[in-house]
Amino acid sequence: MMDHFNALIVSVDQGLALAAEFAWGMPLVVLILGGGLYFLGLSKLLPFRYLGHSLDLLRGRFDNPDDPGEISHFQALASALAGTIGMGNIAGVAVAIYVGGPGAIFWMWMTAIVGIATKFYTCSLAVMYRGRDSQGRLQGGPMYVITEGLGSKFKPLAIFFCAAGMIGCLPLVQVNQLVQTIREVVFIDQGWLDPANSTFFNFGAGMVLATIVALVIFGGLSRIARVAGKLVPTMAVLYISAALWVVITHIAEVPSILWLIVSDAFTGAAAAGGAIGAVISNGVRRGVFSNEAGVGTEAMAHGAARTNEPIREGLVAMVGPIVDTLFICTCTAIIILLSGVWQSGDANGVTMTARAFEATIPHVGLIILVTCIFFFGVSTIFSYSYYGAKCLGFLIGAERQHYYNYAIVVMTVVAAMMSIDAMVNLIDLTFACMAIPTMISALLLSRKVMTAANEYFAKIDAN
Repeated sequence: MMDHFNALIVSVDQGLALAAEFAWGMPLVVLILGGGLYFLGLSKLLPFRYLGHSLDLLRGRFDNPDDPGEISHFQALASALAGTIGMGNIAGVAVAIYVGGPGAIFWMWMTAIVGIATKFYTCSLAVMYRGRDSQGRLQGGPMYVITEGLGSKFKPLAIFFCAAGMIGCLPLVQVNQLVQTIREVVFIDQGWLDPANSTFFNFGAGMVLATIVALVIFGGLSRIARVAGKLVPTMAVLYISAALWVVITHIAEVPSILWLIVSDAFTGAAAAGGAIGAVISNGVRRGVFSNEAGVGTEAMAHGAARTNEPIREGLVAMVGPIVDTLFICTCTAIIILLSGVWQSGDANGVTMTARAFEATIPHVGLIILVTCIFFFGVSTIFSYSYYGAKCLGFLIGAERQHYYNYAIVVMTVVAAMMSIDAMVNLIDLTFACMAIPTMISALLLSRKVMTAANEYFAKIDAN
């Protein structure tokens, strides 16, 4: 019986891997990168000239408590970053290097650069085309952009997004990698746990996490935003500070590491089979998993911002890929490549990152990493619970969307005991499905954004 069960699990893993590879083929890569380049060209880089204004918005200079929405600009960005800063920056970067070599990081950078423009458009639209849920509350996100901006004939596209979003927002990778970190680099390495007892440990850790998550997510978006607003900036500063220490202490080696990333991006020598297409596809997948530009999840958080100016939220959202991918993912990549652990052994995911921190920051590196992983991972689960609940509310009514929180709690325990490969492929597949309606709607409505942007920037320049 056990042999049949194991064979079934292997078949499911293989099926998910094939489906994810197919979904992340060149058509989707072109849609995401090409769409982002189109947004860059259409905007003529106009929003980029107002990054200083973005910081003013985050500082609350233009907040108005009477504006429609639930949370401030800063809380919206913190909630969105809580969903993006996490395992994509720590485990995802390691997976990218493991599968596609150092060159995959270059394509993560490219995804982030065009992702800045993509987020400006998708998150401006999330406020521009907010709609009412079944309880009459104002909501934002790709499903409302599609129905309010494109009309009811496009509603199947919104339903498709929400169906994929309910699966994509389950905390599978976050929980699994968080438990793996605590189990392997803390308990097993310290001799506190026999690897043979891992199943019992995984279950117990999953139960503890589920309890922590339940205490926050049943408090709704306002509680999630308050917690994220405190956790995310603190952990980001700690993580980046650790990376800067590694860079400073290995400064002579950094130029060669950066050149390795750039050169390998075009040779593909480290990718399986040496195929450059595999390097690009893998880098884009991991980049999108990291910053979620074009996926649509972050637009649901920004769509809840307290503002009546859509362009303001687009400007705030632009900061996300800069912090998430260009800073934090690059920090992780430099630490891994400097340490050399990517060339030795078969460590993957968060274990590879842990070995790299251990090698480059002796004694305290693991403590810093485990602390960041715990808080990044938990805060991501908080944000994802909100996204998934909004998707369910769109499909069956807002009065029933709280049922999704029960699914989050249950899947927190289940994910602690599942295989990482199956979960990465499942999330990759659903992210691909979410990106299709998000990018299509953003492309179709992009000129509406530029009309509003030109009007808004004219007012800013006049003051």
